[in-house]
Amino acid sequence: MTVSYFRLAVILGLLTAIGPFAIDMYLPALPSIGSDLNAGTASVQLSLLVFFLSMGFGQIVIGPISDMTGRKLPLYGGLALFIVGSIGSALAPTVEWLIAFRILQGFGASPGMVVPRAVVRDLHTGVEAAKLMSMLMLVFSISPILAPLSGSVIIETFGWRAVFWTVGAIGVLGVVMLATSLKETRPPELRIGSSLVSALVGYRFLLGNGQFMGLALIGGAGISSFFVYLASSSFVLIDHFGLSPMLYSVFFSINAVAFFTMSQLTGVLTERYGLRRVVRMAVTGYATVMVLLLAVMTTGEQSLWVLASFLFVGYGFLGLVIPSTSVLAMDDHGEIAGTASALMGTLHFATGAVAMAIASLFFDGTPYPMVTAIAACAVIALGLTYLTLGRGREAAQAAAE
Repeated sequence: MTVSYFRLAVILGLLTAIGPFAIDMYLPALPSIGSDLNAGTASVQLSLLVFFLSMGFGQIVIGPISDMTGRKLPLYGGLALFIVGSIGSALAPTVEWLIAFRILQGFGASPGMVVPRAVVRDLHTGVEAAKLMSMLMLVFSISPILAPLSGSVIIETFGWRAVFWTVGAIGVLGVVMLATSLKETRPPELRIGSSLVSALVGYRFLLGNGQFMGLALIGGAGISSFFVYLASSSFVLIDHFGLSPMLYSVFFSINAVAFFTMSQLTGVLTERYGLRRVVRMAVTGYATVMVLLLAVMTTGEQSLWVLASFLFVGYGFLGLVIPSTSVLAMDDHGEIAGTASALMGTLHFATGAVAMAIASLFFDGTPYPMVTAIAACAVIALGLTYLTLGRGREAAQAAAE
């Protein structure tokens, strides 16, 4: 691996991590935000949900713009909005104002989610793209590993508002990094055919492409299960199991370590078995573990260590699902990489937001509704995998080629 290859992965991973930092640092503060702003659990969870929705649907706009204007300009604009949204969230006097500024902050974070995937596709395909994507995921892993820990320290020392000042400063750092360290990967000559009309045509084509939609929704179902965990885990672990914000952060980080450690095997396994087999294996493992967790909890065994053990193994499998489905979905769409990345990201966040909203309706303070929703998402991902990448379909495609 060359120095420039690693350097690119670091830059893209850090830019991608800026938005999730605004989620992961914030999670330990959810109960205290509700108390400070006199807001109920549903209102506080809404401030998280609108961030996901804004960051998800913002991608549908940003992706085609990055095809038309290049990759760097949308990143500059997004980071500026992100910084403004962070400052507003830090100063919010009520939960309603917090929700409004979180919408702005989420939209500003959306270019960091969509553009790096397009940059990977600008430069690589196949196994090389899988390797770069897994390396990007490794750098990205600093968010769910370090952000909750640092967030809990900041919250206990300075209060929850300091979290938003911190992520605003990270946004400023992102602007500096973008200006000094990332080259444009979509030069003007490749933008000639890109326009609003071509973006709409591209979206229509992708929406009708069963292979792309299947892979995007497999990843979406997997991410949805993680989003359910994000929305519910702080209340379950802090309020139900009695963990401190610091111990909650450690618990959260351990699962993130499993996710991102396994993601590093994507390139090696892809070289040996191919992307399709890796996706099938990973989704099958993930669904099996999560269904077993639900079965165990249904018997009445709902201890913290049972929950921790199954989630650790399950999120390890999920760490293989996300990068492999992303690379495989975009492999044949290099000419509209920004548009493809945008639609995939929007589908991920839209399905995640729906799953979070449904799970919140049944939330009762215990882990059972959260685990049920996670297992349901995993089973949906498994069904989509065998509809999209079943052995019969693979044989038919090979014969057609």
